[in-house]
Formats: sequence, structure tokens, C-alpha cells
Amino acid sequence: MASERKITIDIFKAVTRAVAHSEDLDVMTNHLAQLLTAGLDIKGCAVFVLNAVTEELEILASFGLSAKYLTKGPLNTPKSINETFQGVPVVISDIGKKHKSLQYPEEARKEGIAAIVSLPIVHMDEVVGVLRLYHYEVWQISEQDLESLQILAGIIGLAMTYARFHNTVHAIAEVLGQTFQVELTPKLGKR
Repeated sequence: MASERKITIDIFKAVTRAVAHSEDLDVMTNHLAQLLTAGLDIKGCAVFVLNAVTEELEILASFGLSAKYLTKGPLNTPKSINETFQGVPVVISDIGKKHKSLQYPEEARKEGIAAIVSLPIVHMDEVVGVLRLYHYEVWQISEQDLESLQILAGIIGLAMTYARFHNTVHAIAEVLGQTFQVELTPKLGKR
């Protein structure tokens, strides 16, 4: 495929709107995966979160990929397109050519994947996840699209951090609300 620009302002607006209008991280990332797959006319998209303890990627959302491919085995950071975890976007424009970064090249071929773009999801200079785009044909992604995708990955990083913060605050508020309720109830009953 030619190195034509595929990310239009309309795609960018739709994706950023999906991110900005959702407090639920699962819903937001699933919507994002669908929008990117359809908007870029690619095979699929997956959003992974990095488990810092196990050093493995855990699937947060995907679209266009089979369950068999998604459950092929653990994605270890040292083996699965490692450069991404150093904050560098990686473009494997043709997986038919040997690429040392691919952890499961045979499974990718069986899935019908011909190219992969792996982008770090970074927040506060820390890789917190990975955005991966999978194409069914060889893909020479344009520099402009790669830059746009890096911006989107940064927005996803902000959204992931916001969602975690939001959920933490609500959990704390719920616990505090129950604590105040438990402490106040006996006092009110004694009057």
C-alpha cells in the first residue's frame, strides 16, 4: 500500500470525541479500536495496558482480531516489539520479512496480518500501554499518520490515567460515605 495519508481531521475528531466523552475506560478503548479499524481501513486494532509487575501486556480492548490470535500466549515486554516499551513507535510494514521484534510471527501470518504499527501509550514519560494497529496488507504508513497516531496514543494515556484517578476517587468516596454513615448512624440513634 502506498504511503498516503489516511488520518483525516474527521477521523481525528471522532477518535478524540470518543476519548473525551467516556468515563468508562473499557467502553472508550473498545470504541477507539473500532473507530481506528474502520477509519483506517485496516484489519484490526488493540489497546494493551502494561502490567508493571509481570512485564506483560494485558488486552484492554480490541477489534477485528480473532479470539484465537488474542489468546496466543503472553505478550512479554522484552520479546514483543520491545522498542515500543522504550517510548519508540515501531512500524513493521511487512511481517513477511524477518523482524526480530515479533514474538509470534507465525500466528500473525495465520491471522492474516501483513503489517503492524506498535505505538507506546505514554503518560508522564512512562509507558503505560501500547496501541497496536494491524493491517491485512503491506503498509507504508505516512509520517503524518504516524505523528497523528502518536498524538492519539498520548491522548489515550491521559484518558487511562484519568479513568484510574476517577475510579479511585469514586472508590474512596464510597468508602468514606459508608464510614461516615456507620459512624453517624449509632450517634443519631442514641438521641
